Amino acid sequence: MSEQSSEQNMDNLNQAIAGANDTATEKAFLDDIRQSIDTVDCEIQTLINNRAKLAQQVAAVKKQHIVNNPTADNSNPIFYRPEREAQVLKAVMERNTGPIADDKMARLFREIMSVCLDLEAPQRIAFLGPVGTFTHAAALKHFGKAADTVPMTTITDVFREVEAGTAMYGVVPVENSSEGVVNHTLDGFLSSTLKIIGEVELPIHQNFLVAEHTKLDGLSRIYSHQQSLAQCRHWLDVNYPNVERVAVSSNGEAARRLKNEWHSAAIAGDVAAAEYGLHKLYSNIEDNPSNTTRFLIIGHEAIAPSGQDKTSIVVSAHDKAGALIEILKPLSYHGVSMTSIETRPERPNKWAYVFFIDMNGHIDEPNVSAAIADIRPLVKDVRVLGSYPKAVL
Repeated sequence: MSEQSSEQNMDNLNQAIAGANDTATEKAFLDDIRQSIDTVDCEIQTLINNRAKLAQQVAAVKKQHIVNNPTADNSNPIFYRPEREAQVLKAVMERNTGPIADDKMARLFREIMSVCLDLEAPQRIAFLGPVGTFTHAAALKHFGKAADTVPMTTITDVFREVEAGTAMYGVVPVENSSEGVVNHTLDGFLSSTLKIIGEVELPIHQNFLVAEHTKLDGLSRIYSHQQSLAQCRHWLDVNYPNVERVAVSSNGEAARRLKNEWHSAAIAGDVAAAEYGLHKLYSNIEDNPSNTTRFLIIGHEAIAPSGQDKTSIVVSAHDKAGALIEILKPLSYHGVSMTSIETRPERPNKWAYVFFIDMNGHIDEPNVSAAIADIRPLVKDVRVLGSYPKAVL
């Protein structure tokens, strides 16, 4: 059905409904609409299965390539293509005509793609746990709910799980718009050869959660991660000024504790609420509604250009005056836009530092590669951590 005919049918239907003045006529119209919905649902289901069959054909071709090239790299990345998925999701949003919002339409396709990828090669994803954290939410947002997400105790454990090949990819937080950089993640790259293959930006919305058995008139403590308590300080001061605030290891742990306590509440996100069957008494209680956390996807492979990419490098500079200015000049000269820079100690050397730099563009783009090439003779070492698609959703 063409877009024009669909709009004409809707206009005709609206006119008919406006003229209907009895219950029987209204019921007839609703029955017609529901039958049309059933027909569309069947068409959607058929098309999704057709897409899944095509994904299986892609997997068959890739597996045959491995058979025909036994010395080639036979690792999982041949199945998961971050740049391809970014291109598909951007195209979905660009051609969307509504009434569904662009980002919501892209999320629907994200889940379809997740299920199709699961048919090609099931994905095991390590993330900083426990279950119900915002990192868990970021993993689901990026890989979809068909992925096998596995919680790890520490960021170091996530790196080790991916390095060992037990997990195909990892998800770790790197910076928050309110709290700043996550140093443990940056330090992880100093002792690892893993690459950045993607990023996720997650708006951080905090909810006030209670269990079915919670007695609201007897609340004596509120659990959450220390950062979440800080992010909701003003709201808590106004609404629960006299209730004890207890910092725990994660928001997932905060939600889990409500299972056996009738006098407690928790502050956590939507994933924690769903995972532990909690009720959202209040939503979006964070003091800063634009608070966002950026997460990195780590893996082994280099990623091809998607058209809208970032490149991250780590630079070990000489200990001399003006070292940072020297590093930045090639970026300016070649027209490369730097998006962030962070400094970390260069262990085990005392009073030595490295710079983590994010920039727009892909390493395969001439200006980016030229800028990095010009930086190399000026410093002790430069390592490209990865070029990867910018966050789409």
